[in-house]
Amino acid sequence: MLKVTIASILVLSVALPLAGCNKHAPPTAATATPAPNTASQPQKDMNHPLSKPSAVVDLTGIAKAEGGKTVAQVFAEREKLAGKPVTVRGKVVKTNAGIMGTNWLHIRDGSGAEGTNDLTVTTNGAVPNIGDTVLVTGQAALNKDFGMGYAYPVIVEGAEVKVEASGAM
Repeated sequence: MLKVTIASILVLSVALPLAGCNKHAPPTAATATPAPNTASQPQKDMNHPLSKPSAVVDLTGIAKAEGGKTVAQVFAEREKLAGKPVTVRGKVVKTNAGIMGTNWLHIRDGSGAEGTNDLTVTTNGAVPNIGDTVLVTGQAALNKDFGMGYAYPVIVEGAEVKVEASGAM
């Protein structure tokens, strides 16, 4: 049985913003205003501070995977790809290991505009390095909302990730 105490709530209210899991900076006395009601507004992964790339990665020269899609194509064709396997080649721009029992990658290939140029991938395999060129194959899923600002219009889940070239990071 879950036992919630005032102390545990206070600890979480301090720990989550410090861990970067709060979309907004903690208010100060001068800036404290009520947060807008965003429960009915769609969230985009690109709005969350942790979705930003960890480093600047050179995206030139990334060839589309044979029989695969570009990042922009996955976004553009997401309705058609839902529930189907998809293969994408890109460079790793961000990683988060062991979150909710899986590893999370953000890959880019130089295609797409802001909001459609960063594909989130989950895997149970090894976590590649930032800057690595990877070939990922997994199932496309739509409109995944994990709360706390982590909402994805398209995500590749349970991917097999093959490192094709190591990044120099």
